[in-house]
Amino acid sequence: MPLVIGLTGSIASGKSTVARTMVEMGAVHCDADPLVHRMYDPGKPAFDRIVEIFGRDIIGPDGYIDRRKLGAKTFGKPEEMGKLTRAIGNIGAEVKGVIDKWRAELPDDAVAVMEAVNLIEAGYSAWCECTWLVTTERQKAIDRVMARNQFTLEEATQRVDGQRPWELRAPASDHVFHNDGTLEELVAEVRRVYQETYDLYRAGKLPPRKYDAWNEKRMAEMRAQGITPGQRRQ
Repeated sequence: MPLVIGLTGSIASGKSTVARTMVEMGAVHCDADPLVHRMYDPGKPAFDRIVEIFGRDIIGPDGYIDRRKLGAKTFGKPEEMGKLTRAIGNIGAEVKGVIDKWRAELPDDAVAVMEAVNLIEAGYSAWCECTWLVTTERQKAIDRVMARNQFTLEEATQRVDGQRPWELRAPASDHVFHNDGTLEELVAEVRRVYQETYDLYRAGKLPPRKYDAWNEKRMAEMRAQGITPGQRRQ
């Protein structure tokens, strides 16, 4: 059975670098963001739903939804983000479809990585053998977003502060990469953890997922509040 690793972290934390290093070591990779973006291409049902909710001004000159304009209306605004998620549709089905295909088609000794910002909260970690979290200092993330996306300080701060704090994700993560040092240090750590995880998995000695204990605690808290437990697939 292929080893499927879930990779998560906030914007500009260094997920892409971690994923790229894993691919260089032989892993198959899927970034959930482009997968989701294709769900609201022009002509798709989600396109019309999103435009109806957020206005035609989010449509760019090329006829596609301008994600920068859409992000300005949703990042850091839970209610608006909820509207967007519901308008897009069944994101979980798209993600699980990719993972199911990996399990059906990849050789048993393969490694695959599913990269998703909401991997833990949406429950996608349940479909992976382990979850890895990447984090970095707030100001470094803001600086990276400004340089990479050419955002203003206000735009970059909105994106970074609109993300879920890494401390809340850490209890559900089997390894946390603190990307505050050099690129070389991060790559070396990824290579080491990748090989250790692979060897443990092939030997049948991979530790239990921390996500399971985290999710059980979350379910218990929901029951205590009178909320019917159920994993959220977004």
